[in-house]
Amino acid sequence: MDPTNRGSEAFHDDEQSSTGGPRKRRTPREPERVDIAPGGQGPVRVVQLVSGDYLLTVNPVDGSEIEPCPPGSLPARPERHGPEQRAELRRAAAPPPPARRAGPQLPLLHREEERERLGRLLSRGRSVRLTGPAGSGRSVLLDAVAEDCADLAPDGVVRLSGYRRTAGDLLHELFAAVHHAPLHRPDRAGLMAAVQGIGAVVVLDDLEFGGVALDELLDATPECAFLFSATPDVPAPSADSHVEEVFLGGLGRTGCLELLERAVDRPLTDEEADWAADLWFESEGLPLRFVQAGALLRLGATAGTAGSEAFDAFGERPAAEDGTAGEGEEKSTVPLPTLAQAAAPATLLAAALGEAARETLRFAVALGGEVPHQAHLPALVGDTHADAAVGELLACGLITPVAAHYRLATGVADQLIAGYGEEWARQSAATAHTAAQHYAWWAGHPSVSPERIAVEADAILAALAALTGEEDSGHRAAAVLLARTAAPAFAAALRWGAWERCLRHGQEAARIAGEVGEEAYFHHELGVLALCTGNLDRARAGLEASIGLRGVLADKRGTVAGRRALALVADRSGLALGARALPGSTPPRAVGAVPPLPPPRTGVDGRTSAGEEVPDARSEQSAAPPAKTKVTDDTTAIINRLPGGATAAAPAAGAPGRRVAPAAPRPAGAGKGSWAQRLMSGGNRRNLLAAGAGALLAAVLGTVVTLGAASGGDAPRSGPVKPGQSASQQDGDGGLSADEPAAGEPGAPQVPARRGGRGDKKGNWGDESASPGPSGSAAPSSGSATGSSPGTPSKSPGGNTSPTPSKTPGGGDQTKTPPVDPSPSKSQGGGDQTKTPSADPSPSKSQGGGDQTKTPPAGGSNSASGPAPGGKPTTGKPADGTPVA
Repeated sequence: MDPTNRGSEAFHDDEQSSTGGPRKRRTPREPERVDIAPGGQGPVRVVQLVSGDYLLTVNPVDGSEIEPCPPGSLPARPERHGPEQRAELRRAAAPPPPARRAGPQLPLLHREEERERLGRLLSRGRSVRLTGPAGSGRSVLLDAVAEDCADLAPDGVVRLSGYRRTAGDLLHELFAAVHHAPLHRPDRAGLMAAVQGIGAVVVLDDLEFGGVALDELLDATPECAFLFSATPDVPAPSADSHVEEVFLGGLGRTGCLELLERAVDRPLTDEEADWAADLWFESEGLPLRFVQAGALLRLGATAGTAGSEAFDAFGERPAAEDGTAGEGEEKSTVPLPTLAQAAAPATLLAAALGEAARETLRFAVALGGEVPHQAHLPALVGDTHADAAVGELLACGLITPVAAHYRLATGVADQLIAGYGEEWARQSAATAHTAAQHYAWWAGHPSVSPERIAVEADAILAALAALTGEEDSGHRAAAVLLARTAAPAFAAALRWGAWERCLRHGQEAARIAGEVGEEAYFHHELGVLALCTGNLDRARAGLEASIGLRGVLADKRGTVAGRRALALVADRSGLALGARALPGSTPPRAVGAVPPLPPPRTGVDGRTSAGEEVPDARSEQSAAPPAKTKVTDDTTAIINRLPGGATAAAPAAGAPGRRVAPAAPRPAGAGKGSWAQRLMSGGNRRNLLAAGAGALLAAVLGTVVTLGAASGGDAPRSGPVKPGQSASQQDGDGGLSADEPAAGEPGAPQVPARRGGRGDKKGNWGDESASPGPSGSAAPSSGSATGSSPGTPSKSPGGNTSPTPSKTPGGGDQTKTPPVDPSPSKSQGGGDQTKTPSADPSPSKSQGGGDQTKTPPAGGSNSASGPAPGGKPTTGKPADGTPVA
């Protein structure tokens, strides 16, 4: 039965059993939730892990989901590994041994002095950096020192690799090597608290950083003693880091000859010894060069005889015709290689190796020097015995161990490209494409654990880097598929440095290939990763880009996952989604930006004009304390007035010859600032604006109520018509005279006595008319006699003008005098002036177009009917205070 197709059992349910009875139907299993990867690749892994206070669900289909971790899902305090577990972890972190070794095992030679010194420094708790060129044997020396210090620290020896790793990556790997915390990646605070108590000897090979980053690593682990290994081009530690420096050079002549004898596994002849001495001088005694030279002598690889036909399938020379193999120089006619060939032996050695080894080198060159795991070589090369190629390459010195895998030795890739340039250059993209397809299939298989995929992280990332920039669409599609498959595995294996690089390669390949859905997935994953690491701005940018792309594709599930993560970003950043500006809208003005002051206009002597004020500094922040500035004689004073009575002097930028005045002394109690300054400095500008709006609204309402009350009090009182009042209305009157109080009553206007003035035909009085004021003196109206210009209100003794002027038929303005509240007018003699009340609400008209106040006709009655038609006033002298009937 096919285990992946369980539906075939339904065809056998109606069969009869051997006993003749009906076969019992099996109990159906509960349906399981299985996510199908894009393209129908089959079920995928969904892993939940804890990162700080987040619960991260790695979903390869729609994107990872992140949420605050519930209290019940928080992991307990991690426990430390025991000695057996530490030994198992060290074996897993070491590169796998080759399936079959093709050469002798070479020991550590002539390094006893360096080995003893390093062990002595580590036993004192000192950190040491071992610096040496590539090929000097640093990794072999580190292995020997690690064995000597196995029981030196309570947490033993921890082996780490700095190859393409940052200080943060190394801290997380140190935490995982000492503590048992599966599917748990602590945040920054938790990580620092956990690694501070680790007491171990940390052997760190291939260090790639120094300076401040190295100081951060050392400060975070005060109880650890580090043994670093780096090349001279890596930045040195800082001066106050207290890291001892030990330089590792090449071997001496005797040590090189001994190493060459062990590499060829026989004594050297005199000619070979002389050739080795010349090589020692040329190579400065680097052990790697003598390992490669030993392989040349062992395989007999020279320019004339190199080739696979000179060796059998196991890389050994065939037997001679007399039945004996070539064991000495006297029985071998192979000439020695030249020094130039010994300086660049990669091409000669590759020609002397088997076909599987050469194909392995071709894949390594296409992958940027990364050698695939020996378990993948049979599928990549197409040879079932291709896993033995790693042993051959290692014995020839063409590859070196790095972390948990192998890569080409220094200079080998350049030598192979120079030797097989045209052929391998054409096939490089196709070779990387083949590797990407294989890794995509392997990483997507359900039986492969994330930890196994993480071991091949460097080879997978190299394949992505080789295919991302290719012009062929098939290469970019293969890169997108590989990144989409491997990225969730890196996240689940807690290799987040490789996870980020994989996502960036995939996003770039998807963008170039035009695969919008895949690009949205990579943007979403980058946003989730940034949220886990605490970079909220980068998380918001990635999630918003993902939501926009998925909105175009109408991907509902992916959009929902992105909006949930974006809401968590907004919650952690303290900013609600509704308060943010929409894309494309005008960004808000930056708070606290103070525009520069305009330069004041200065006179001849360099001082400001009299009566001119320097504009105040406009700012929305609280006033800064005044700066003490030295006063010079060739500058002009510029003083800024700030809220709260404080003044601050600021020099004009770029204006020579100006003096900055010292700040005025602040009044007592100004140190604390006003309540508005304290409120704004505390970050409560929103509350201040609300309070100001409330105060403004209260002032407006109060003004409206006051105006309503005032207008209601000035309205004339209505009452019954008395016998002494007439209720007639003439043209131009404002109302009935019965509504006005009679003379002598409270609020009634005073009736002036007639002084012999005559009016015009329309009832207007001339300039010679005068009315008695309250003091009994004659006060002429403010017409032409007052000397005021047209359109100008009359002046009062106090310098105030009369109420709003009204337009006269002559084109001038006349001053409108209130009927009840008189104001004095200017008299002809220059003395005090009074404003006579008028019973007629209509303004008087001036023939000359000048301004005049409204005065009643002299000798007229207080009747609302006004003068008789024809412009003549009513004759007769009324009694004082008695109205005319």
